[in-house]
Amino acid sequence: MPVPSILFPADPLNPRRPDPHFAWEARILRELGGEHHLVDHDALLAGQAEEAIRRVPRGIGPLWYRGWMLPSARYAEFTAALTARGGNPLTSAPGYAAAHELPGWYSVFEGATPSSVWIPSDGSAAPGPEELAAAVARLGGSGPAIVKDYVKSRKHEWLEACYVPELADLAAVGRVVGRFVELQGEFLAGGVVLRRYEEFERAAGEAGCTDGAPDCTGGGSDGADGRAVEARVWWLDGRPIMVGPHPDDPRQQVEPDLTGVPALVRRLGCRFVTTDLASRADGSGWRVVEVGDGQVSDLPRGIDAAGLLTSLITA
Repeated sequence: MPVPSILFPADPLNPRRPDPHFAWEARILRELGGEHHLVDHDALLAGQAEEAIRRVPRGIGPLWYRGWMLPSARYAEFTAALTARGGNPLTSAPGYAAAHELPGWYSVFEGATPSSVWIPSDGSAAPGPEELAAAVARLGGSGPAIVKDYVKSRKHEWLEACYVPELADLAAVGRVVGRFVELQGEFLAGGVVLRRYEEFERAAGEAGCTDGAPDCTGGGSDGADGRAVEARVWWLDGRPIMVGPHPDDPRQQVEPDLTGVPALVRRLGCRFVTTDLASRADGSGWRVVEVGDGQVSDLPRGIDAAGLLTSLITA
């Protein structure tokens, strides 16, 4: 059975080398006896998939990608070009979208993750007052929430473009959503999401927030100042193959309770995914705060990635 290769983004300044952010993964892979090839991430984003993969050998067989995030449509072009070249992407385009975008995974994890509603968008205009009012009503009509798109929040602009103290204040909802859309610009992924705010345990012993964001007073974003304690769990074919801290705070020691999560991951049906989990401040348990495609989820610096990469090339 062919051994999977891994595709990494090339260094934009030296296309014969891996992007510096992923060079350490490529080095470990070589030490394990695995094979990697390079793709042009900028060309992928520009819709030039065939040009992006010109260094990938024809007839290469099974492939994983470990690199920067791609919009789902660009990933579909990427996999189509690889398939035409004789490659076998082990994460399909529908599988990537299901794990990468909140509407793809939310129905599976509903109840285990903060309640959410979304408004699809195919442009950069913010939803209007009527759309926002309807979304707020679907989320219960009152209480705090955060704003994000299908993939990312702007938690570092917490008060400006992320946190809504009270959903019943529709003017405030519109103001935060409008600023979020403005700042995301062309990078807005899918649409606008309103997500119920939940308080999570923080390293300093105070309340933390959905998405591991700073607190609602605009406090610091590292562990010493009270970042929510999060764990990132890596899953392959429904099995947890690595558990570690969130990349935003790689120094944290975390031991999440995964009760019930494996069944949800298996139900999602995607081969290689991540789940970010945080512990509720009231001690009522761990919550899934994010799901992601494992190919584009970041690894914490300093973690031993050998087991993860071994699992990928022996899948």
